[in-house]
Amino acid sequence: MATREVLTYPDPILKTVCSPAQTGPADREETGRVIADLLDTMNAFDHCVGLAAPQIGEPVRIAVVDITGHPKAKEEHGLMVLVNPRVVHRSEGTKVSREGCLSLPDLTANVRRPRKATVEFQDGQRDLDMNQVQLAGFEARCVLHEIDHLDGILFLDRVASITDDLFRRQNYS
Repeated sequence: MATREVLTYPDPILKTVCSPAQTGPADREETGRVIADLLDTMNAFDHCVGLAAPQIGEPVRIAVVDITGHPKAKEEHGLMVLVNPRVVHRSEGTKVSREGCLSLPDLTANVRRPRKATVEFQDGQRDLDMNQVQLAGFEARCVLHEIDHLDGILFLDRVASITDDLFRRQNYS
C-alpha cells in the first residue's frame, strides 16, 4: 500500500496505550490497510525486524515481526502479523540484550526481557483466526518489544540505568 513516516520520540502517540483493532467484516479493509502499510514500511528499512502501528501514527493493536534470516534468529516462525496480541505467559528466566528502535533512531540500550513468551493474537495473515505461539530467544524479544509499543512503552522505559545501559547508535556505513 504505502511506506509511511516512522514517528520518533517524543511524539505522544508513541506513549499511548493503543485501542483494540476492529476486526469485524466492516472493519477488515481498514485493518488490512494498516497491515499493508506496516509491512511496506518495515521492508523499506534495512535490518528492521518489527514495527507496531503506533510507530506509523495508527494507535491500534497491530504489529508485524519478521526475523527470517537475521543472524540472531536461532528459531523463528517467519513473518507474523499480530492483531490484538496479548502475552499469556512470560518465562521467569530473563536475559539482558541490546535493542534498537526506528522510533529512537540514535539510541540503543541494554534491556532485560524474558527468554521465552507465549503470545495469543488474531493472525493477520490467516483471516484473523486466533493463534497462539511459543516464542524463544531473539524472536521473543522482538515480539515483546513490539507489544510494548502497543502499550505505550518504549525500550527507554525498561532500561535499568540511563548511565550504564543507554548508548548512542553506532553507524557502520
